[in-house]
This record gives sequence, structure tokens and C-alpha cells, in this order.
Amino acid sequence: MNVTPFIDVLLVLLIVMILAMPVKVNVTPVDLPGERREPSLPVLDQNTITIDAADRLAWNGTTVSADALRAQVAAAAELTTPAILRFAPDKHASYDTAARTIALIREEGAKGFTFVGNERYRDF
Repeated sequence: MNVTPFIDVLLVLLIVMILAMPVKVNVTPVDLPGERREPSLPVLDQNTITIDAADRLAWNGTTVSADALRAQVAAAAELTTPAILRFAPDKHASYDTAARTIALIREEGAKGFTFVGNERYRDF
């Protein structure tokens, strides 16, 4: 009995399997520092972030864009004693804007974060 063709078929199948299997890549996530943004408004010990009914963002009562808010939150997070960020959306503000704002605050690494005015939503 000649087993040479059988071994040839096994070798071909082995080569096909080796080529078909994906190569495992070891990926190590590295948090690289982003661009440095300077805050345009003062950062206090306690800062209030609000969203009005028209979905406009405000930092301590001053209307800001999302990028400016990102810079303010980043500056607040970098303080030696992290500032407390008080989040007070209007009851008519959109959920999407509030969710994106909370995500922005989390992405910038804010430590002290509280919700203010939750009693307005008890009849939701």
C-alpha cells in the first residue's frame, strides 16, 4: 500500500489551513496626549454646565460651543484638586445633547461630576 498520495494531500491541507488562519496581532492600546487647548473662561472649584431648551451649552452661565466646553472640562480635570462639575440640563433639552455632553465630560477625565435639579424630572 502506497501512502505517499495520502501524505501529499495532508500536506496540502495543512498549508491551506495555515494560510487561511488569521495572523494574531498583539495590540497594546496607548493613550497619547491630544492637542492642548487652553480654557477661554475661568475654571472655579465648582462649575455649572447647563443645557437650555434650545440645546445651547453654557459654562457657568456663559454660552460656549462643544469644543470650548471640552477645553474647559479638560482644564478643570487637570487642576491639582479636580473641580466639581455640576450638570443641570433644562427639562426641555434634548436627550441626545445631554448624552453627548455627559460623554464629552467623561472623555475629558472629569473626576467630580454631579447632577443638579433632578427634582424637575419627577413627573417624567
